[in-house]
Amino acid sequence: MRPNASESRSSLRGLIAATYTPLDAQGRLRLGGIDPLTDHLVEQGIEGLYVCGSTGEGMSLSTAERKQIAERTVAAAAGRVPVIVQVGHNCVEEAAELAAHAAQAGADVVSATCPSYYPITSPDALVETMGRIAEAGGSLPFYYYHIPALTGSAIDIVEFLETAQSKIANLAGLKYTDTKLHEFQACQNVAGGSLDIVFGCDEMLLGALATGAKGAIGSTFNILAPLYREVIAAFEKSDFAAARRAQLQAVQIIRALQQYPFHAAMKQILSWQGFDCGPCRMPQRKLTDAERQSLQEVLSSRWPALGIQ
Repeated sequence: MRPNASESRSSLRGLIAATYTPLDAQGRLRLGGIDPLTDHLVEQGIEGLYVCGSTGEGMSLSTAERKQIAERTVAAAAGRVPVIVQVGHNCVEEAAELAAHAAQAGADVVSATCPSYYPITSPDALVETMGRIAEAGGSLPFYYYHIPALTGSAIDIVEFLETAQSKIANLAGLKYTDTKLHEFQACQNVAGGSLDIVFGCDEMLLGALATGAKGAIGSTFNILAPLYREVIAAFEKSDFAAARRAQLQAVQIIRALQQYPFHAAMKQILSWQGFDCGPCRMPQRKLTDAERQSLQEVLSSRWPALGIQ
């Protein structure tokens, strides 16, 4: 998943962690937690940071908080890996403000979901909406964040890209978070393959690689980067049996985590690994004491490499 010489410098490649937002026990922003987690992710081979997305609870944070997170992450990354700031908002002008701020703060890329309260019912309307946000980011590459399970968007994403590629000047690509590999492949074919289509479903990384993925953004990359690097390395050597084994292990761990409030469980694992991210903010709930004990027992007994004692 390395770029070749002909690929755009704005292309996102390799494993990109959708970062968690550190909060204190009362759910208040704890910016000091960003620095050690960023250093750890870079050391683990992460090649980019996707900030304030679904994983980072962007939709549960205020505009002021999101600006602080963007600034601190850019500073913590210190140019070692690209920082992608997700600015989607139900208020388009708030999203545009966040995009402009991301550019000023030194981010490398802007990304945005579509507004989700009032449904967008046509590709043209989505192009116009995303165009306003992308324009506010100036010259920064813009990636639309396609996650229909959370936004409820029923827009044909291929049709959107076909329209947007000639109307949004800084459109660089798409964060594709869905399970339709045939659609993912069709997206890669738009505009002669000139757009960068980044995959966003951790459980299906191997399938995405086989369908042409060069980069992926994921939540579980925070705790399983070495395992996903095994998937990629085995795939690149055409050792598909080894790639399947590594991918299956990731699938099994994710299935175990899905028995709990997922992001709360992920933040708990990071805390056990020495990176205190606190609880999730409402409306997501905290783990109960019983869930925390159960999670610890499951992980320590089945996957000791996670370092959970």
